[in-house]
Amino acid sequence: MSDVKLRQGTASASGFFSGKRRYLLLLLLVLAALVCWRLFSGDGQARKGMNMEMPPVRVAPSLAQNVPHFLNGLGTVLPSSDVLVTSRVDGQLQRLHFQEGQRVQAGDLLAEIDPRPFKAALDQARGTLAKDQAQLDNARKDLARYATLAQGNYIATQQYETQRALVRQYEGTVEADKAAVDSAALQLSYSRITAPVSGRLGLRNVDEGNMIKASDTSGIVRITEVSPCDVVFTLPESQVPLVVQALRAHEDDVDRRPLPVQAWDREQKHQLDVGGLLSLDNQIDLSTGTVKLKARFPNTAGALYPNQFVNARLQVRVLQNAITVPASAVQLGSRGAYVYVAAKNDKGQDAVTVRPITPGITSNTLTVVEKGLEPGELVVVDGLDRLRDGIAVKVAATTETPKAQIAE
Repeated sequence: MSDVKLRQGTASASGFFSGKRRYLLLLLLVLAALVCWRLFSGDGQARKGMNMEMPPVRVAPSLAQNVPHFLNGLGTVLPSSDVLVTSRVDGQLQRLHFQEGQRVQAGDLLAEIDPRPFKAALDQARGTLAKDQAQLDNARKDLARYATLAQGNYIATQQYETQRALVRQYEGTVEADKAAVDSAALQLSYSRITAPVSGRLGLRNVDEGNMIKASDTSGIVRITEVSPCDVVFTLPESQVPLVVQALRAHEDDVDRRPLPVQAWDREQKHQLDVGGLLSLDNQIDLSTGTVKLKARFPNTAGALYPNQFVNARLQVRVLQNAITVPASAVQLGSRGAYVYVAAKNDKGQDAVTVRPITPGITSNTLTVVEKGLEPGELVVVDGLDRLRDGIAVKVAATTETPKAQIAE
């Protein structure tokens, strides 16, 4: 009897605990469902808020304009003339008539060599000329007398012929003496050293009082002309056909103006001068695969200096009414180049679409679009990192497409 009561008590306790367990399990399930609902509901609202927050962008209109096509090359500035002034005669440098860095004109006196030895040589040559001239005059008088006597058969014909030969000998001597006088005078003139060309003087290589020789290789001073000056630059051999085509096109130009060339500084931030193409080399350098070109610049402002490295931009053509966009608008993907075009969608919102394009020539600020855009379409130039096809955006600002600068 006691065993039966014990079993009934155990069964009652087991039922009680089993019911309580089910109640706790149900409560836990309700709490978990509530937490999940709150989490998913909050995330949905956050996503909804994120979708409602449109990314700001800055746009610019595509612009049809004339765009120059430049070929870029690295060049070196060279003076249009570079002359080392040297002495033509040996002697002591008596005086210098210039200041270092001074600008001179052709014919200006630069230096003087002691002229006394050359004056003495000239006087000696003149004295010899006077002596031989007197002998010639006397021989001519004797020849005239001999001619009269020979006609009357008072002297032998041989004596007359001998006197005539003597006259010819003296005439030759006098001619040689005249040449010696001219040579001595020329040597004396060389004692005054003048500027052979116009330009700017460099640093002097010799001081007053030194003995100088015509064979000295260091010279007295160097003259360089930098107004105008030249720039020698190189282009890849693949661009030679463009240059040749441009040169042939300019042959038919009425004005016969050379192809424009711009000179920029090393960082390509400042334009130093604008000149014209002088010549194209007749062969390609096999070691570098480049060809040399030479351009001349007026350099009136003196911004170009000999042996200076510059970036040369040769304008070979001008594209008429080309569609251009800021270079920052063009993106590259796995399918090629594209831009984000901003326009109103069906809901009246500003939205962007991906537009594949065919880019042409490009510069630091501009890109020519050969295919894919029409003039006036708005393209995104800033805020591109958060964009995708079809997304609504907020146009924060509209900027102007840069104007192309054509070299004149």
